[in-house]
Amino acid sequence: MFSKVALEREAGQRLRRLSDATRDRFGQWRRPTRERMRALTVDTRGRVQWRDAPAPPLPGPDGAIVHPIAVATCDLDRMLLLGRTPFPLPLHFGHECVAEVLSVGEHVVQVRPGDHVVVPFQISCGTCAPCRAGHTGNCATVPPVSMFGFGVGGGHWGGAVSDQLAVPYADAMLVPLPSGVDPAAAASVADNVSDGYRHIAPYTNLLEEGDGEILILAGMSRRQAFSASVPLYAGLVARALGARQVHFFDSREHVRWHAERLGLVAHTPSEIRHMPTLPLVVDATASPSGIRTALEHTAPDGVCSSLGMLHRIAPIPAGLMFGRNVTLHVGRSHARALIPHVLELVGSGRLHPELVTTDLAPLDDAPRAITEHMRGDATKTILVEGA
Repeated sequence: MFSKVALEREAGQRLRRLSDATRDRFGQWRRPTRERMRALTVDTRGRVQWRDAPAPPLPGPDGAIVHPIAVATCDLDRMLLLGRTPFPLPLHFGHECVAEVLSVGEHVVQVRPGDHVVVPFQISCGTCAPCRAGHTGNCATVPPVSMFGFGVGGGHWGGAVSDQLAVPYADAMLVPLPSGVDPAAAASVADNVSDGYRHIAPYTNLLEEGDGEILILAGMSRRQAFSASVPLYAGLVARALGARQVHFFDSREHVRWHAERLGLVAHTPSEIRHMPTLPLVVDATASPSGIRTALEHTAPDGVCSSLGMLHRIAPIPAGLMFGRNVTLHVGRSHARALIPHVLELVGSGRLHPELVTTDLAPLDDAPRAITEHMRGDATKTILVEGA
C-alpha cells in the first residue's frame, strides 16, 4: 500500500532519480572529475559501513549543499535496518540533522554559507498549493513521500550521515538554528521532535477539558522494535504547553524509567484498564491493537492523535467512536511547517529535547554507534561532529 502511494503521481521523476542514483553507483567512470565523499550505507543484510560515494552537485539555482554536523536516529531506524519496513535496502542512512551550509544557488536569499540550519527530513518546494497550506509532507512538486535517508522508497535524495547533502529548495526547506541552541539538542527537530509536537499543540484546548491530564500510549506489546522518542517528546511538549499530568504507558522498563525522569507518570500496559477516558490520547503504539486501545480510552468529543503504522489494515471500534463523537487523526507529520514553532519552544527554554537523548557519539564513529543502537535499547542516538 505504501508503494502505491509513492507512485500515485510524478512517477517519471521518481524513476529518473533512481536511474541517476544507479548511474552514480555503478558508472562513476563516466564522471572522473566528480568530487567524492563518505556516506553511511546500510546494505541488504543490514550491515552499516562507510562507503565512498559521489558528492552531490549543487541542485540548481534554488538549492544548497550542506554538511551535516549533528545527526539523530529516528524511532523507525531499528526496524529499517532490520529490513522490516516498506523501504528496501540498501540505502544511504539518516534523515534527521542540523547542518552547516556549504554553498547555495544564485536564487537563494534566506541562508548563506556558514549558517547552521535544521534540515527537514521531507522534501518540499514551499510554493505549491500543499506547501502554501502548511502541508509540506505532501509537496506536489516532488513524488509522494520524498524524504532523505530512505533510499529508493524515499526517492533517492541521499542520507544525512554523509559529508554532504543536497537540498533542492534551500529557502523553502532550511530553517536557521536559533542562537544558543546546541545542534545536538536540535538534530531530531527535523523529524521526531516535530512529530511529537504535532500530537499536542493543535489540541491544547483539550487540556482544560481533561483537567490538564492526557494519555500517551507508546510500547504496549512485549516485543516493541520501535524506539520511544516521539512519545517521550510528545510528553515533554505537553508539559511545556501546560499539561498538569501526562500518563505514559510502555511495556519496557527502561522507557518507563526514562519517562519518570522527564516528569511523566509511567504505567505498565496492564494498568490501562484502570484509566478513565481522557479528551486527548496519543497513540504511538504503531500497532492495530494499540490504536484500538487508544480509541477506547478517548473521552466523548475527544481526539485520538495517532502516529500511524506500517500494517495494511487496523480494525477500529467505529460504533464506539460514533457514539462518543471521537475524532481520530492518522497520518504523517508536515515537518517543515512545524519546525519554526518547535524551535521557538526550544529557544525559549521551555522544551529540552536533549533530555530524551540516551547516547552521544562522534560522527566518524557512526558505523559502530548505529550498529549498537540497532542491537541495543537506546532511545535516541545523536552523532556529532568532533564529539
